[in-house]
Amino acid sequence: MKEDFLHYVWQYKKFDFSNLKTCAEDLLTIINSGQYLQLSGPDFFNAQIVLNEQKWAGNIEIHVKSSDWYLHQHEKDQDYDNVILHVVWENDAPIFRKDNSEIPTLELKKYVSKEVLENYLKLKTQKSWIYCENQIGSVEDFVLNNWKERLFFERLERKEIPILELRRETENNWEAVLFCMLAKNFGLNTNGEMFLKMAKSIPFSVIRKESFEVKNLEALLFGTLDLIPAQPEDNYSKVLRNQFEYSIQKYQLDKKNIEPVQFFKHRPDNFPTIRLAQLAMLYHENQNLFSKIISISKVDNFYSLFDISVSDYWQTHYQFDKESPRKKKKFSKSFVDLLIINTIIPFQFAYAKNQGKEASELMLELIQSIGPEKNTIIDKFSSLGVKSKNSFETQSLLQLKNEYCNKGKCLQCAVGIQLLKA
Repeated sequence: MKEDFLHYVWQYKKFDFSNLKTCAEDLLTIINSGQYLQLSGPDFFNAQIVLNEQKWAGNIEIHVKSSDWYLHQHEKDQDYDNVILHVVWENDAPIFRKDNSEIPTLELKKYVSKEVLENYLKLKTQKSWIYCENQIGSVEDFVLNNWKERLFFERLERKEIPILELRRETENNWEAVLFCMLAKNFGLNTNGEMFLKMAKSIPFSVIRKESFEVKNLEALLFGTLDLIPAQPEDNYSKVLRNQFEYSIQKYQLDKKNIEPVQFFKHRPDNFPTIRLAQLAMLYHENQNLFSKIISISKVDNFYSLFDISVSDYWQTHYQFDKESPRKKKKFSKSFVDLLIINTIIPFQFAYAKNQGKEASELMLELIQSIGPEKNTIIDKFSSLGVKSKNSFETQSLLQLKNEYCNKGKCLQCAVGIQLLKA
């Protein structure tokens, strides 16, 4: 038995409350079960009850055992002075206030039906992947679809957090924020943090000034990440080395100590050199990239925006001083989709909120126009009967798995609540 089940039973009144009595045999009537705010302090705020015809208003605290009150040291916390009812599964000890008056206790197990308890135990029996894996496929589409929308925006709000942190660090410079977020995602999971440190170490005013010459941008990006050979062999490498040293002096930039980027286990088109070359070309060809990003609302327009190649040198190289067969090395559709999902939509969402604009419908339209992501989590949900038609649904399912299933929050999940009603 866990407290989350008791919270669920109390919040949704899943017990026989027609003839309640406290453990002291006082008649109990619940007028208002209170607000479940999930904050510090008592579990339910602003409840109203009647005890032996005396009306009380205050808070409700819930525990598996009444002795948990002392285990959690609530008797020392003034936030619990206004508790008017202690709701427990098992009453194993009387509980007293600071003035030695006993707090009324309701023992819930006397009033919860066998069916409700069995549904809970069935749901919470450990499975191989998620608790409801044998039942989730039977959940009504209406319930699941509404829950997916809530999950999507929860995930979007989580992705918004680092964007807002960058906004504070850059003193509200949204162009700099966009550059940092794009750089991080160009680095993918392996090199994302190093790319982000690189982007944060170069003032965006410098990026803007140098974007008119792609080699100057490349020199800044490659040089900051210490990718240009110390003793370059070919002419272009020498040009970038000299340009980087010149830029360091010109803009009085500090040479940051950034961890080496990783090439290992990457396909050549995902080498950090190629991603940096693409990032440089993106800003070279779009000096007004910020205004384009915040104004585009159709996925096809994003595909057009990112329809760029790399500079001539990188069409015949994957690494410095090592020539390879010519290839334009354009963005793949799947990579642009990842940028839209993980960078652009969260950025547009955060910027719109900052400007006091409502963008929820636009975000939904955009994410629903992108095909479903492919990964082991989505494949597993599909095998359980929960299939995805687009990235809105896959993003929602990732939030469900990571923030609810993995953390056992079945009773805070619309799926779990629906299954308990079965």
